Amino acid sequence: FAVRTFPVDVVRLRFVARVAYVARGFRKRRRGGDMDAFQRVRGMKMPPAGPAAGVAKVLLAGGAAAYAFNNALFNVEGGHRAVVFNRLVGIKDTIYSEGTHIMIPWVERPIIYDIRARPNVITSTSGSRDLQMVNIGLRVLTRPKSEKLPEIYRTLGMDWAERVLPSIIQETLKSVVAQYNASQLITQREMVSKDIMRTLTRRAALFNVVLDDVSITQLSFGREYTTAVEAKQVAQQDAERAKYVVERAEQEKRQYIVRAQGEAQSAILIGQAIQNNPAYIALKKVEAAREIATTIANSSNKVYLNANSLLLNVKDIDPTKKT
Repeated sequence: FAVRTFPVDVVRLRFVARVAYVARGFRKRRRGGDMDAFQRVRGMKMPPAGPAAGVAKVLLAGGAAAYAFNNALFNVEGGHRAVVFNRLVGIKDTIYSEGTHIMIPWVERPIIYDIRARPNVITSTSGSRDLQMVNIGLRVLTRPKSEKLPEIYRTLGMDWAERVLPSIIQETLKSVVAQYNASQLITQREMVSKDIMRTLTRRAALFNVVLDDVSITQLSFGREYTTAVEAKQVAQQDAERAKYVVERAEQEKRQYIVRAQGEAQSAILIGQAIQNNPAYIALKKVEAAREIATTIANSSNKVYLNANSLLLNVKDIDPTKKT
């Protein structure tokens, strides 16, 4: 097999050597031509610059100056603070207050923080001391410490609130709610809020965050506990209603007793008055006759009745006669 392919390999070698020789000659001729062209360009003389070139230089210099001036100033709005990042030394410790400040273009860039209090609403489901599930919502007003902004940027960045607040608020809520019963969370709501604020302030200070206010916005319990509370309230209302019914019956009983005693005493007094003074009966007849006469007089109908049955025979009454 090797003897059969030997003539073919010789032909290949001769072809490759021929191609290399031609290429070497081409490179020599090209190098010589390039040197001649370079010599011709070197001997050429450039035409003198005209007024357009001067204008272009002025425009270029003015544009560079305007770019440098525009990028060398930065503004800090009210309620904000700024720190500067330097490409050579990193975050500078200087804190820039409100106003206009100077920086080195391209080398430095400002990082502006909003130091005004911002609300953050967090909702958590926690367990109370009596093992009741409590849904509690907390609204927190937070802001970063302005004197610690370089450290905040190094450790937390610009989104410090999203990195810190959810975790510490959730943990604080669970730890504080676990110290109270479900009923105490309702009756001692102000104390619970103070405990949450005290614990949360201590935790937030580790991250250079200031808490201005903490308030509980929502407080609800599980369905089972709510049903039990409602049933308890219904039972208490029924007991109060039954107590009221008993007290009313006692009052009515006392009222009947007092009324009966009054009627009995009245009957005794009337009997004594009749016995001691027979004219009392005559007086009562006169009063009855007066009422009957007034009623008949005011009536529009004509009435014909016996005077004796209506007690109208007043003249026949003898006050001294006993009945």
